[in-house]
Amino acid sequence: MKKLFVKTYGCQMNAYDSARMADLLAPLGYGPSDTPDGADMVILNTCHIREKAAEKVYSEIGRLRTLKAQKAESGGQMLLAVAGCVAQAEGEEIVARAPAVDLVVGPQSYHRLPEMIARFARDGGHPLAADFPALEKFDALVETKETGISAFLTVQEGCDKFCTFCVVPYTRGPEHSRDPEAVLAEARHLVDLGARELVLLGQNVNAYDGGGWTLARLCEGLARIDGLERIRYTTSHPRDMSDDLIAAHRDNDKLMPYLHLPVQSGSDAVLEAMNRKHAADDYRRIIERLRAARPDMALTSDFIVGFPGESDADFEATMQLVRDVGFATAFSFKYSKRPGTPAAALRKQVAEDVKSARLEALQALLTRQQHEFDDSQIGRTLPVLFEKPGRDEGQLVGRTPYLQPVHVQMPAEMIGRIADIRIERRTANSLHGSPI
Repeated sequence: MKKLFVKTYGCQMNAYDSARMADLLAPLGYGPSDTPDGADMVILNTCHIREKAAEKVYSEIGRLRTLKAQKAESGGQMLLAVAGCVAQAEGEEIVARAPAVDLVVGPQSYHRLPEMIARFARDGGHPLAADFPALEKFDALVETKETGISAFLTVQEGCDKFCTFCVVPYTRGPEHSRDPEAVLAEARHLVDLGARELVLLGQNVNAYDGGGWTLARLCEGLARIDGLERIRYTTSHPRDMSDDLIAAHRDNDKLMPYLHLPVQSGSDAVLEAMNRKHAADDYRRIIERLRAARPDMALTSDFIVGFPGESDADFEATMQLVRDVGFATAFSFKYSKRPGTPAAALRKQVAEDVKSARLEALQALLTRQQHEFDDSQIGRTLPVLFEKPGRDEGQLVGRTPYLQPVHVQMPAEMIGRIADIRIERRTANSLHGSPI
């Protein structure tokens, strides 16, 4: 059997895509490898969101070029493919700059990998596929052969929002929702394989529109699948937080009380410059409605500090929004330019030391809120879905409805099952408890 190594950068959708690429290549005789050493094919599934993302990919290609040469010296061959959003954004540049790369495939075209491999074997060269045939991609997916207790399921891709700091509309294409019956069929298959929790993925997952099916209706259909215990979804946009989806958090017992809803800033001036098309108070009102529907809702968000033109008052508005809402956890980053985005051309760039100081202050506040939220669970009894063995002998790790990891001394046969756990203490990023 040939060996396949996939290195995944970035988001959960990339993790889903990496698994599906492995599924596609299995019929060609490729089995998984934990390292690139000795692999017959290496795929770098890239992300274009973070700073210097492309340069990190080129650096990795440089390291793999050596392995590829060593394999060739011993009479073998290593195919090297670059996939994902960097491939989409810079495909022609990769072909010109990195001759060690054999295949370049965008995130909407990876279903063509078997064809591209065959073409490379026949003709050589640098096959490049970087268009946006999303419907064709999903139609070509093969059935997953294995899954974990919690499984990702892509239901929506692409973005029509065009936030000024973001490259996703240019690398993932316009918004496209999968056919609901196809989603339900894949969900049933994943549950048959052992999944007990599904995490629905999309760049704007709550914009899902499957021929009149909203995300709330899709979750309702998923909830009727026997054996499926929990449903989550990510990532959402405030503009698409609809009435029926808020009501679903009240009415659908399998929809977890946990929501990742990025706001990015608490300043209306910055939000306008970002083209977010919502104000800070719009976000506050959404949170009020969510908590009215589901009082125990745990909220997470994304924040960008130091966006061009952000003043001290703008940053304080972000800090105030965080204090007003109270987050279970959150992700925060310094603004960095993305070539080709409107924000990269703005003149009022914030000094790096100012961005660093603001990020430190914001993260201190968010960490304090996370610890307060975790501490609030101590003494409670929570249903925990166990996913895998822990580090210690006889220990399992599971998650609460609020996505908190919990370490418990439990027998291995509890993996895939839910048990009531009394939470006793917390450590930096997890909880510990005992079975009732």
